[in-house]
Amino acid sequence: SGVMETSNDQSIAGVQNYLQKAAQNLKPIVPIKFYISSRTDTGVHALCNSAHLDIQRAPGKPAFNEKQLIYSLNYHLRPEPIRILNAYRVANSFHARFSALSRTYVYRLLMGCTHHSEIPVFERDLCWAPVGGHLNVPAMQDAAQFLLGTHDFSTFRSLNSETPFQSPVRTILQADIRPSSGFLSHHYEHRGLEFWELKFRSRSFLYRQVRRMVGALVAVGQGKLAPYHIKELLEIKDSRAFPPNTMAPPSGLFLKSVEY
Repeated sequence: SGVMETSNDQSIAGVQNYLQKAAQNLKPIVPIKFYISSRTDTGVHALCNSAHLDIQRAPGKPAFNEKQLIYSLNYHLRPEPIRILNAYRVANSFHARFSALSRTYVYRLLMGCTHHSEIPVFERDLCWAPVGGHLNVPAMQDAAQFLLGTHDFSTFRSLNSETPFQSPVRTILQADIRPSSGFLSHHYEHRGLEFWELKFRSRSFLYRQVRRMVGALVAVGQGKLAPYHIKELLEIKDSRAFPPNTMAPPSGLFLKSVEY
């Protein structure tokens, strides 16, 4: 249901709700709030997101060490597909969101499916198999080069409540498209399915920017757009100019890492 906290009157809970509920078992004297680095949407996955939190224990109680925190939080997160991988003590000036130097996202594409029923059951909701089977990857790689560097990405962002306060200028440090592997895919190579990964790195991304960039690149791979159309979309600087029904679904997107 996405990473951000939802209010009590909503039927769905975000990852942040589960983290904070688990943290209350640490018996803090002030409720613990998680400040999360990257606000992944509903249906998007995180291989490694990050957050910071402050713990105030009762007077005389020693501070938790990293191993105690990891073990205790994971114990209370057991029913959920959420795990704490590492914990570090940081300075008061550290902020999980604003101290990040870069964020890396990976988008997983599956080629070779002529119908959605051909997606391996173990890959369901973990990749996108665009209609039509195969894509022209060299054209997509050419198109991705236009996204590199510093640009106004207005066309590649969805509008949300933060839009009026955010600069649309971002710097894409990496935009790669490479062959990848699927879960146990060497056991069904005869089916002619191919996995590819699109990797993007930037200090920060606009709302749904990666999904829009992926969708536009897939449209290039399908022959609906030419590589130079990516440059033209950037130059238009208007979210309404983005081709309708082109945004990639959330299922293939993974936040790979946040670098500090």
